Amino acid sequence: MQLGNDARSTRNPAMLLPLVAVVCSIFSLILLLSSGFGTKLGLWHFRTGFSLLKFAAYCGLGCALLSLVATVMSVRRRRLPWVLLSLCALCCGALAFGIPYSWKLKAQSYPRIHDISTDLDHPPKFVAVLPLRQGLVEYGGAAVAAQQLKAYPDIRTLVLPVSKDQTFQWALETARDMGWQIVATVPAEGRIEATDTTLWFGFKDDIVIRVTPAGDRSLLDIRSASRVGVSDVGTNAARIRAFSAKVSHQGK
Repeated sequence: MQLGNDARSTRNPAMLLPLVAVVCSIFSLILLLSSGFGTKLGLWHFRTGFSLLKFAAYCGLGCALLSLVATVMSVRRRRLPWVLLSLCALCCGALAFGIPYSWKLKAQSYPRIHDISTDLDHPPKFVAVLPLRQGLVEYGGAAVAAQQLKAYPDIRTLVLPVSKDQTFQWALETARDMGWQIVATVPAEGRIEATDTTLWFGFKDDIVIRVTPAGDRSLLDIRSASRVGVSDVGTNAARIRAFSAKVSHQGK
């Protein structure tokens, strides 16, 4: 009788460890997802969301290490279900840690700017979105321009071989196709203003498009600026690139 109890007591830790690892790794993933979506839903400030994201990464790393130990123990005992459970926990923990860590590495490779424009000397000006931005509209000047030129040398004015009106129409259609919320359209000024919302954290980025005639051609400039934060991790530049590519293919 005593021997049976001793055997069960030696087996229980090995059996419980994979279960604990799975529960902890699932918690880490839930924490990871809620960090962004909770911010998007207005449940907490985005800085709180970032703190949750960081905590999820630490939890994920701990769970991954715990799962690794559970995997080794399960393999030694030749318990296939425990091995599979431990490996599942290991993958979840690695995911919870890997996503925030990859973002951190990515952020370190981008300049600490969040206002990108194709025209650095005379960036398009926000008008209709001013109340939404609470006055945060002034371009950073030469310091920001220098960082943009170094990081995104391809972000430039788009020259199109069509009239101003045609380019304006293409730009408006493209903005709508990209899912942006159109705030204002002023054909006479060649100005379009819109807002784009990021998927996970729900950050609001504002866009202003300016179309000007140039003989039998037209010039399209676009400016994309985040409302909060210091670095946009390349989001605004990627948005401008995607928009410019779509507009360029409108006439093809």
